[in-house]
Amino acid sequence: MESQKILIVDDSKTIRMQIKDMLPKGNFEILEAKDGAEGLEMIQQERPSLVLLDFFMPRMNGWEVVQQVQTFPKLQTIPIVMMSGRREDVEKAVPELFDYFEFVSKPFEQNLLLKAIKSATTKAKQRYQELQHTRPVTLVNSTSHGVEAESPNGVSDRDGFAGLKAEIFELRNENAKLKSELMGLKKQVSQILLVLKQKLK
Repeated sequence: MESQKILIVDDSKTIRMQIKDMLPKGNFEILEAKDGAEGLEMIQQERPSLVLLDFFMPRMNGWEVVQQVQTFPKLQTIPIVMMSGRREDVEKAVPELFDYFEFVSKPFEQNLLLKAIKSATTKAKQRYQELQHTRPVTLVNSTSHGVEAESPNGVSDRDGFAGLKAEIFELRNENAKLKSELMGLKKQVSQILLVLKQKLK
């Protein structure tokens, strides 16, 4: 079975080592990045099952990384745990951040980290459900009823209608691919949660 990937993004090598020691033992491949820009690149390339992300970092901070991740549909449901020793500053900077990931204040003990990971996976599942309900729906009139797509000035536009059908076809294919990948992600998250439950007992 292919190992799951957990990405730790922090500009402190000491912190990265401490987190590695806190993670439960299992079939995990631990990846590391020393700043936000490198972390974002690894998220796009490796598509990890979990990201542990420092907020204050050089080149690109943690929130900027999260914003970039949210622009990629295939990455939006990756569980993310944000870490920082300055929670109040983080809340002032981006009050909406907790809708996208879990937060843990530095320094933290292993049990707090594991609880944050569990909460992050729950939020990721909720994001997936929200995405499924908020995907844009295009209403297409059937040409069998003699109705054609119209341009803004009211002129019949057969080419535009054909373009819409092609776009819908592509969206359906993309949606099928996303569902397949998300099923795989769900399986990985379930395995992580199983290990966490055993660890927290």
